[in-house]
Amino acid sequence: QVQLVESGGGLVQPGGSLRLSCATSGNIFSISSMGWYRQAPGKQRELVAIITSGGITNYADSVKGRFTISRDNAKKMVYLQMNSLKPEETAVYYCNTVPVLKQNDGMDYWGKGTLVTVSS
Repeated sequence: QVQLVESGGGLVQPGGSLRLSCATSGNIFSISSMGWYRQAPGKQRELVAIITSGGITNYADSVKGRFTISRDNAKKMVYLQMNSLKPEETAVYYCNTVPVLKQNDGMDYWGKGTLVTVSS
């Protein structure tokens, strides 16, 4: 059974940095592309960064040059280094596979996420 546990969120001032971590379990990590998603209050969840099993990365235009996604296949961990954070990036951040994991009933599976608040 796959589990996703995000951590590392918190309160940070505009322009500050945070590093998010995602611990995964199960057998699919090594063969899956992984992504970091975020959902701001009142908005739809969006994909902000992807890393393939081979380490190729891609980013949403809004975070290019400021966010860095990485993975440790041996530890089954995914990370997101976020620099120069903006207030509008306040959101709950989630990791997941790309495409998103499905439960047996066909519903998307999500972890609890980690809240990032960017505010002075």
